Amino acid sequence: MQIKDYSSDKARDIADLFYQSVHAIDSSLYSSAQKAAWAPAPVDYEMWLERLNIKKPFFALIEGRVAGFIELDADGHIDCTYTHPDFQGRGVASALYEHLLARAKANNMERLYVEASLIAKPFFERRGFSVIKENEVKRNEISLVNFSMERLL
Repeated sequence: MQIKDYSSDKARDIADLFYQSVHAIDSSLYSSAQKAAWAPAPVDYEMWLERLNIKKPFFALIEGRVAGFIELDADGHIDCTYTHPDFQGRGVASALYEHLLARAKANNMERLYVEASLIAKPFFERRGFSVIKENEVKRNEISLVNFSMERLL
């Protein structure tokens, strides 16, 4: 596995990974309607290219494929953390987080924070994040639950 800085030639792969990872979440956590509101079809590649050119996520490569990505904003906000379904359970998110943590510390950040989904909440809790509050987010009139979490560095 290699962790790389964003390059725009990976935008389409990252957008597809986002869509596939959301739609692979167990339906006991999020319904099909919730997943469709979270990651609608068809994928808006132009929107993703614009977003990624601003966010500049770190991404993991395994066997030449984008296996996951994570975003770190200048204020310590982790906006996205996703692993492709084909690579889940292989330490991709952990490696990406460790890379992000090292970068945050090198940039003298004092705090990391995230709005974690039901599936991501335990991942962040295991890394020392505390829940601040539960949120209800509306996307196309569909309610989704996530959790505001933080970790002081």
